[in-house]
Amino acid sequence: MNQNQMKQAVAEAALEFIRPKLENDTVLGIGTGSTAELFIDALATIKGQINATVASSEASAARLKSHGIPVYDLNTVDEVDFYIDGADESNSALQLIKGGGAALTREKIIAAVATQFVCIADESKLVHTLGQFPLPVEVIPMARSHVARELVKLGGDPVYREGVVTDNGNVILDVFNFPIPQPLAMEAKLNNIVGVVTNGLFALRPADVLLLGGVDGVRTLYPQ
Repeated sequence: MNQNQMKQAVAEAALEFIRPKLENDTVLGIGTGSTAELFIDALATIKGQINATVASSEASAARLKSHGIPVYDLNTVDEVDFYIDGADESNSALQLIKGGGAALTREKIIAAVATQFVCIADESKLVHTLGQFPLPVEVIPMARSHVARELVKLGGDPVYREGVVTDNGNVILDVFNFPIPQPLAMEAKLNNIVGVVTNGLFALRPADVLLLGGVDGVRTLYPQ
């Protein structure tokens, strides 16, 4: 089973995970990225049972609408029952790095609102210590140089993601060579840098369950 097949398997597993729990008033939060796109396509097979979704990016919203699945503004729903999204990395505590698709701020907002955050990923994303994947940081454009200097002081190697503007009109710095043994403390520290909108550490609000696709099928993992 190659990586794409693992992603497909885990997207289908996520559908089966939430399907028995769907009710008429269930609101689904939908993430961004290649695995989330596969989940959206799987969701289309039961779109008659889906009455409301909220999306973490314009791209995901467009894909949902193309399947005839209703998409709402987060401000118009009382709560999000399940948030389904991928990750760039996860540790055993289900603390994540996200933001490879530049949608980290909206992803973090929906995750904060969700009752249950279901992360879907292939086995290559499970690591012992976060930080092998460059950490995305969304930044107000005028603060880019200032934030980069502060990230250097913290030991990272920030690189401007050229040509990328987020759905919020901001820019992304990817922090390389930045192992994160204490994700909770680092997430708070990064968010306190003036000019940072948010960072791609999902430690203060980790996933509740990780569906991990591997060569032998999909495993269901909970925080350890």
